Amino acid sequence: MADRSPSEIARETFKQLSLKKLAPTPENYQALYHEVAGTLPPAHFPFDRLRQISAALPAKNPGQQKQCGLLESAISQRSWEGVQNALVGYAGFGMVAPTVSDSGLAPLAASPHSNPALTPEFMEQIARLIDNALPALGTDDDRFLEQARELLAFIRQPVPDLPRTKTMLANFSHRLSFTAEDQAEIKIVLLQLLHLVFTNIGELCIDDQWLKGQIDALMEASTPPLSLRRLDDVQRRLVDVIAKQAEAKTRAHEAQTQMRELLVAFVDRLSLMGESSGVYQVRIEECARQIEQVTSIEELAPVLQSALSATRSMALDTQNSREQLQFMRDKTEQAEAEISKLHLELDRVSAQARHDPLTGALNRRGLDEAIQREISRAMRKDTPLCLALLDIDNFKKLNDDLGHEAGDAALTHLADVTRASMRPQDTLARFGGEEFVIVLPDTGLELGVLALTRLQRELTKKFFLRDNQKVLITFSAGVAQLATGESGVDCIKRADQAMYLAKRTGKNRVLAG
Repeated sequence: MADRSPSEIARETFKQLSLKKLAPTPENYQALYHEVAGTLPPAHFPFDRLRQISAALPAKNPGQQKQCGLLESAISQRSWEGVQNALVGYAGFGMVAPTVSDSGLAPLAASPHSNPALTPEFMEQIARLIDNALPALGTDDDRFLEQARELLAFIRQPVPDLPRTKTMLANFSHRLSFTAEDQAEIKIVLLQLLHLVFTNIGELCIDDQWLKGQIDALMEASTPPLSLRRLDDVQRRLVDVIAKQAEAKTRAHEAQTQMRELLVAFVDRLSLMGESSGVYQVRIEECARQIEQVTSIEELAPVLQSALSATRSMALDTQNSREQLQFMRDKTEQAEAEISKLHLELDRVSAQARHDPLTGALNRRGLDEAIQREISRAMRKDTPLCLALLDIDNFKKLNDDLGHEAGDAALTHLADVTRASMRPQDTLARFGGEEFVIVLPDTGLELGVLALTRLQRELTKKFFLRDNQKVLITFSAGVAQLATGESGVDCIKRADQAMYLAKRTGKNRVLAG
């Protein structure tokens, strides 16, 4: 058997599949191939069990978190070598207790090199953590900033004194807790003020349903948890509301002015009609008096001519007044139609509040409705439902290098490619910023991962063009299957965690959550 070529073994394997009437599945082919070749099949890869072990591992420091991510990636790729390397690396990041002397105290001369967890690299990580946290804590507390600078300078020494480092970190942590509480309180109060403004606007415009719909969307978008993406969404919505409100106010003012002018003209016409009627009445009364005094037919003719002339003049004035009143009526109906058209347009804009104006995908409000609808359908028909959360890789760099217009065009390009690749029953929604959610009904977890992987391949085929240059857009994604009794929010959270893990383990990946 050892001298047979792989092609001969393969032909014999297909022959045996036919003779034994076995389905040509990869598992059957692999088993028969090794049987024909006289070799041992590879051991079964315990995918689910390793996943459980990975989930049970604590991630108490950045090193352990990184190795957990690498372990997840190795399990997804069914790589024993990757699993081994990740576990070995994880063990190297265990927290080792400091050596204790006979007096019960840690030695003063302890060096960061004596403890694997207190290497210069680890101390630098602490310094970077402080550096990155400072901008979020404001600049109002000068003493806090001075204390932070002193701590950074000390721990960045080649060999910092560990007991003093511990003391300084404890003091800084104590001060940090107060500063963080102040910033959190400021955020809460600002949000309360923002909601108060939105509520006030909504109550003042209770008859404008279009504006009330926009205010409801603003209230929802500014509800914690917040992120920069959601705040950008709040800003866009608020600008849209202000613009539409200004437009409605201008159009309504113009319509009111026009109707006021028509009313003034109508009153003037009525006054003229009253004056004409008074003159006509006086002339008719004069003709009647003259008729009573005539003594011959010759005297009667001029009187009748004067009466006929007055009647014709009155009829002409009446006709003119009638025509002008009809014209004013038409103008009034036109103004009413214009106002009605404005309200219909504003209602249409409010109806579109469920879609993202840039990409045409559903927004958060539309997504919530779609998820609830699909969850009800999945429960009714007992079918699987997957939610995928994808995030464009290096989007900030794309914006910085090519500009925000290019960033918007890239988002639109991704949405177009995604819609072209989706099934009719799938739903695309913009979750915020460069994040999108795809609702995949009648789809299990493995098929959901495959669907997102196919979308990644489509993006490599359909380049994003900017200034006649091809720009490759990639994304990291997490896919989660809705569990029994689970809410859509919780399912998206699991997908988000898987997406974050995909980002940490190299980007341009799709992981199951």
